[in-house]
Amino acid sequence: PRDKHGNVVSVGTHVRLIGLTGKWLEQLPDDEKADVLSMIGETFEVEEIDEFGQAWVRKSWFDTAGGLCNSHSIGLESHEMEVASAAAA
Repeated sequence: PRDKHGNVVSVGTHVRLIGLTGKWLEQLPDDEKADVLSMIGETFEVEEIDEFGQAWVRKSWFDTAGGLCNSHSIGLESHEMEVASAAAA
């Protein structure tokens, strides 16, 4: 896959999440949606490229008071990411 600028994206590439689209986002419960939307603007390492050409990234949120951890993995489309410079990653 490629990012919004046409740069090649592969496993291990650091990408900045620049936006999210899709019906799946509207179907999330409000608390999960807030977590996922908080990922916009952050940089992630691509963990997997699926058969549809989506670059998968993940973020975890730790609740130290409750001792819980929540995480979300998101498959990104080209227009939702851009390769981050090595300095930003």
